Amino acid sequence: MPSSVQIERKALNIVSAAFKSGGTIPARYTCDGEDINPPLQIENIPSDAKSLVLIVDDPDAPNGTWLHWLVWNIPVVENINEDETPGDQGMNDFGRIAYGGPCPPLGTHRYFFKVYALDDLIDLPEGSSRSEVEDAMGDHILAYGETVGVYKRSHR
Repeated sequence: MPSSVQIERKALNIVSAAFKSGGTIPARYTCDGEDINPPLQIENIPSDAKSLVLIVDDPDAPNGTWLHWLVWNIPVVENINEDETPGDQGMNDFGRIAYGGPCPPLGTHRYFFKVYALDDLIDLPEGSSRSEVEDAMGDHILAYGETVGVYKRSHR
């Protein structure tokens, strides 16, 4: 008999009507446009999920991964609409409790839209940090999925 039990997480399918996975994020959703979040569709959510967490980050930032958006206690929904605050928000690396769109200083960067389905809510105040949210997620993750968009500013 195995000494430990391996828990298999289900895979969420994350898509956006605004850009294809691996495609360019339209300027509307960046610092060069309206700086609003793009719409996301979440498929294959486990039936026992109680909440969702959304983390948007850029691993290509010059000083390490840059956090653009942190949202938790999102009700179990299949759609997050554009320009919507779907749950409790944490502090991003722009120093704001809000969505901060792609705004790379140089070159093309990748932006990961990561969604986690949890079996519980997270008891943290707005403005909490990424590490606090990730610690609270702990072993409550039932499923995970992501989509990636790219963006390069057109410097004139």
